[in-house]
Amino acid sequence: MFRRSRYAAVINSQLELFLRDHQDVLEDVATRLERYNNAERDEAEELYGDYVDAVETGTELLADLRDNYAQALAEPDDYLRDFNRAVAKRLPEYALEIENR
Repeated sequence: MFRRSRYAAVINSQLELFLRDHQDVLEDVATRLERYNNAERDEAEELYGDYVDAVETGTELLADLRDNYAQALAEPDDYLRDFNRAVAKRLPEYALEIENR
């Protein structure tokens, strides 16, 4: 049975804020992924590392949004799980890293 998260509105607002306020990070990730995908074999490893670094920057920003809100909750487990799921759905390039933070 599917349920709607009681935090859905908050999480949606947080993700919209991230998308609006961090366009530079999103563009950097997209640019670095494109460079990696178009790279010659001898450049690919370094360019992939650059891409991973850019994703990590975005993940840190998302984790800060998530963790700052979670601190205000008495029992944040549902919120944390729902936030991570929303990131996986809307921003899949950050999904693995957000789970590890």
